[in-house]
Amino acid sequence: MLFPWLPLPPRVAARRCASTIRASLQQFVPPSDSVDSSALEQLQSFVSRASCLFIISGAGLSTESGIPDYRSEGVGLYARTNRRPMQHSEFVRSEKSRQRYWARNYVGWPQFSSHQPNSAHLALREWEKRGKVHWLVTQNVDALHSMAGQQRLTELHGCSHRVVCLGCGQLTPRTELQKRFAVLNPGWVASACAVAPDGDVFLEDEQVLNFKVPSCDACGGVLKPEVTFFGDVVNQATVQFVHRKLAESDAVLVAGSSLQVFSGYRFLLAASERQLPIAIVNIGSTRADHLAEIRVSARCGEVLPAIRLN
Repeated sequence: MLFPWLPLPPRVAARRCASTIRASLQQFVPPSDSVDSSALEQLQSFVSRASCLFIISGAGLSTESGIPDYRSEGVGLYARTNRRPMQHSEFVRSEKSRQRYWARNYVGWPQFSSHQPNSAHLALREWEKRGKVHWLVTQNVDALHSMAGQQRLTELHGCSHRVVCLGCGQLTPRTELQKRFAVLNPGWVASACAVAPDGDVFLEDEQVLNFKVPSCDACGGVLKPEVTFFGDVVNQATVQFVHRKLAESDAVLVAGSSLQVFSGYRFLLAASERQLPIAIVNIGSTRADHLAEIRVSARCGEVLPAIRLN
């Protein structure tokens, strides 16, 4: 059911302030404004009135943990380099592309897997423990929500901490594949240039020529991260499940996503059709700004922990 809402302005004022996150993590967080007391009060009212809150999180939630994103102005992958993420069709059809991908991922995995949840992840987990969150859908593949202890969770695009066989469908932990890489490639070394959002690094083509990639130990099939690569589609059963959770909810909060990818944006369209109130916390504009009653342009790690629960 819906509940009564006080009218709220479509935009919330914000003011500039110094960042409070560690300098070592700031390189992937775009300049942001600190939410003022009036804005925080309005978001506080929004959250307090919700009894079944549906949350969509994105890469902007994890940049404060030191994981870069793609689209952030000035600091995202697209702004820093001319590299683009692996396409699904390229990975499936080309053995050389898989060799290049896995070599880069092998080098980057120790650093990527060491990232920890930040204050925003921990705040959302506390909201769940207190009964505020009905369901959380993340577009991230970094497992940080799971590490924080979130349980009412759907990883919309999968998780890079799991590996799937494209032949038999067997799932295995990514940590086990790292051990197999090491056994197959004794003495193989490569120096990383820059970190990419999905756990790999940038290597020159000649660095990966001799890198060996294992096959599925059950059927000999092709191994792939259990994530939705660009150009692929999200599993329809997953989409339908998320729509059911949205239908059971009475408000929607977007945390750290520009919603440029339709796989997440579709749920904002559905929420609008259901006349659910929507709030967005994200640095910079989003694709769904016109649908939101509250729009806060500030860091999730600053805003979410400041919300008090009843």
